[in-house]
This record gives sequence, C-alpha cells and structure tokens, in this order.
Amino acid sequence: MIDQLLEYDTELFLFLNNLGAESWDNLWLVITDKLASIPLYAFLLFLLYKKFGAKSLLIFVLVVALMITFTDQITNVFKRGFMRPRPCGEADLIDQMRFIAVRCGKYGFFSGHASNSMAVAVFAGLMLKTYYKNLIFILLFWSAVLAYSRIYVGVHYPLDVICGLTFGAISGFLFYKLAKHLLKRYVKC
Repeated sequence: MIDQLLEYDTELFLFLNNLGAESWDNLWLVITDKLASIPLYAFLLFLLYKKFGAKSLLIFVLVVALMITFTDQITNVFKRGFMRPRPCGEADLIDQMRFIAVRCGKYGFFSGHASNSMAVAVFAGLMLKTYYKNLIFILLFWSAVLAYSRIYVGVHYPLDVICGLTFGAISGFLFYKLAKHLLKRYVKC
C-alpha cells in the first residue's frame, strides 16, 4: 500500500515538475527563495501593529518566532525520521525531471517551506480576519503557490508538500490560539 502511494507520488511529481518551462524558471526560483517572502511577512506585521497596537505586536513577534521555530524543527525531525530522499537525490529520476534549484538537500519528507508558509498564512489570516475578511484566502493561495514551487524546482514530491501544508495549517491554528490567549491575558483585547 505504502509502496503504491509512493509510486503515485513519484508519477505525480514527474508530471507536475515537467510542466515547467525554461522561460518561467527564474520566476519560480524567486518564489521558492525564503528571502522573497520577507516583504510579505513585514507587511503582515505592519497590519497586526496597525490593528492591535505596539504591545500586541511584541506578543505577535514572539509567537510567530516560536511558531516558525516549532514548524521548522518538527519538519527536521520528520526528515531525519523518515529519511525519504528528495527527488533531486534519486539517481533513477534525475534524467526524467527538471532540477533547477540551487541545491538539492538530503531528505524531503515533509516540506519546511510548505509548513512554514502555511503556518504564517493561517496565523495571520485568522488574526486579521475581522479586519480583512478575504486576506486569509490570499495568504492560503500564496502558501499553495510557494509549496508548488518546491515541486517545480525539483526538491519535493507532492506528498512532501501536502503533508507540510497540513502540518503548517495545524501549527498556524494552534499558535493563533496561543496568541489569542496571550493577548487576552496581557493586553486585554
């Protein structure tokens, strides 16, 4: 059963990865770069500051730092635990795929980019939903595009991305609840 699932995952990866075209490669390399999301994160912090104030912003920065550390470290635990090689590390696949990433890495299950971006999307989207009702949908779309970029550049299978998105959504929700509790206790929102 697991072998069949992994086979389907590989077939879907090859299909999605080979949809890419050289003319789009630079765009997807920018999208997948961790630093490319910094302006969005800064904008979200500005919106949180604008709607909740400076004292609340301190709580948000602390909670988001904990959330990103948590999702990133749990991702590493899973990668070392499952030891599933990335597609770019599979000798059988390298001739069938497009590998355009800067580096490959060793293990890929599950995607840290997907989990981190989804955690931020869910957290910020829920915190700001009262003020910007459609923001969460924009952030979820952004997270999905970023997650797909990992398949496009050849460093993650679809299952890596789906599990990363799922874990990120759960983490984002839990840290949203933590932030709401801290705001209620220390800022009286």
